[in-house]
Amino acid sequence: MVQAVCVLVLFSLARALGLLGSPVVSASILTVAMVLVAWSAGATLDDLGLGRAHVRAGLRYGGGAFVAVLVVLLAAAVIPGTRPFLQDARAEIDGGRLAYELGVTIVLLTAVPEELAFRGVLLGAARSLWDSRRAALVSSALFGVWHIEPTLETMSGNSAVGSASTTLGGQVLLVLGAIGVTFVAGLVFCWLRLRSRSLVAPLLAHAATNGLALAVAWFTLHATPLAG
Repeated sequence: MVQAVCVLVLFSLARALGLLGSPVVSASILTVAMVLVAWSAGATLDDLGLGRAHVRAGLRYGGGAFVAVLVVLLAAAVIPGTRPFLQDARAEIDGGRLAYELGVTIVLLTAVPEELAFRGVLLGAARSLWDSRRAALVSSALFGVWHIEPTLETMSGNSAVGSASTTLGGQVLLVLGAIGVTFVAGLVFCWLRLRSRSLVAPLLAHAATNGLALAVAWFTLHATPLAG
């Protein structure tokens, strides 16, 4: 548990200081570090949610989460009051870049290493110390804190909240909001992991949350001129 937290803290500091290089290098370092932590702790594949026996359950729960996220995002895109929250500057890309972002950046370089770290190694280690509920709370709280630096980097790109990022007070509120949202998301991901006993379920949910949000934002952005 202590080793996993130390790795995440050091990684976060290095990331904030720009010492990790490209996203590929960054994701590789985090993945290898977490594998080494799990190996040194003697964790089994089942401890990490990687056992083959539970893959089917992971696909079932993860698929359900994927559909639920898609329905919510499509509703948000249709409702005028929530549509601005999908207008993200990161969606101002062409179709080829969108495919790369979805398949590589979001799935391989974000969802996979983060799920291995938080719902695999960290949650597994926490469960060896506490009951599943407390382990999920600790893992999710750290997951929320993990998103402080990315939030500071991207907050100005969203038209719905970009104006708030121009003041210190606004930035604080946005960061606290991001911590809260990702904490709740972490709890959901932990529930999926524990319920299905497979890391596949939160991995699919995580990829859906990030990937479908970008995809819907992209389609919303490119459909706007036609609607006008």
